[in-house]
Amino acid sequence: AILGPEEKCTGDPARRMGNEYLAQMLMTENVQTLNKYHFKKIVVTCPHCLQSLGKEYAQFGGTYTVVHHTTFLKELVEQGALRVSKASANRITFHDPCYLGRYNDEYDAPRSLLDMVAQEQVDMKRSRDKSFCCGAGGGRMWMEEREGKRVNLERTEEALSTNPNVIGTGCPFCMTMMTDGVKERDNTGAVKVK
Repeated sequence: AILGPEEKCTGDPARRMGNEYLAQMLMTENVQTLNKYHFKKIVVTCPHCLQSLGKEYAQFGGTYTVVHHTTFLKELVEQGALRVSKASANRITFHDPCYLGRYNDEYDAPRSLLDMVAQEQVDMKRSRDKSFCCGAGGGRMWMEEREGKRVNLERTEEALSTNPNVIGTGCPFCMTMMTDGVKERDNTGAVKVK
């Protein structure tokens, strides 16, 4: 099931940018909505939502089992409920989202799924618990860099140095930042961000 029009932002961006009033308002409203329903787990596509719903909502009366979609999909494959096959020839590098990896210690589920579909998977020099941010965290997605090199360009260059066809990530914020970086750094349009 989905919440549809009842669904609101988890409040993570507001909290990270320092608007605690708005964050708590959203969290409280979301807990009231979620607590009206009976469910076993919440599946999220966003690691920021994983962090908020899974670790911060308890402060507001919302104690839930929350899983990232890569973890959920891996479980379905392992149970035989979902079958996957190799994609056409592709070389994938995976960017570890901060809130999936360092905050929630999930590195293997996305890579396990990629191993099932990719012809070749290669890690960047900075990966797993040593991964480098995409530049969107802490509300920076909506801010302009004023000094030095943009963080997303630094990370995109690291990804491109692995010579991938695809840069994969498990976060919508990371996907936006990496897509913008690829548009600026990849003149051939050969690399896709997924």
